[in-house]
Amino acid sequence: MGVEPENTLRSFVAAQQAGLDLIELDLHLSKDGALVVMHDAEVDRTTDGTGPIAEKTLAELRALDAGRGERVPVFEEVLDAVKTPLQAEIKDVAAARALAEVMHRRDLVSRVEVSSFHDEAIAEIARLVPGVRTALIASRYGTDVVERATAVGAATVCLNIRRLSLEVVEHARAADLKIIGWVVNTQDHLRLVRALQLDGATTDYPEIKRTGRFTA
Repeated sequence: MGVEPENTLRSFVAAQQAGLDLIELDLHLSKDGALVVMHDAEVDRTTDGTGPIAEKTLAELRALDAGRGERVPVFEEVLDAVKTPLQAEIKDVAAARALAEVMHRRDLVSRVEVSSFHDEAIAEIARLVPGVRTALIASRYGTDVVERATAVGAATVCLNIRRLSLEVVEHARAADLKIIGWVVNTQDHLRLVRALQLDGATTDYPEIKRTGRFTA
């Protein structure tokens, strides 16, 4: 999203071309049950429209400009547009159920990791899709995030880099959890990722991966 319109096919193709290891995207359900790709619950910030996604049909969402003439994609379009592994963030249990249906139909267990801020959404996708890899996301957290992740069977925690402490890292390691830091858009934050020996970092700028090898 730092260089292309957020959550669009154009941005995902650019991420793949930049050689990133994984593409993160966000899923919501439209009024008519389509699994659409957008971060916010409302369309206002990233399109020329207004109002909640849940109150719009897919056709209405398709009529919006998501930046540079891009349209709001559905999840399966992303699956077809790029081959890079995906991390799909879901916001609720209903989205988990819709995603589970696609994952079964297209055999996505090995390709798609599912993440969420919401414990119950992680638990639901794990129940519906045996063997799915899951990640618990947290912005404001303490060491309790480790117990939360373990309770719902998540193998990874995705943590706000601005709040990350050595104590949390050590607690997560003791529980054999992987740790991803977000959002890592500066060299200082990348150095912190390296210093804490995290398993990865989420960034809005693909060049972070290229420059980081030499400067971090």
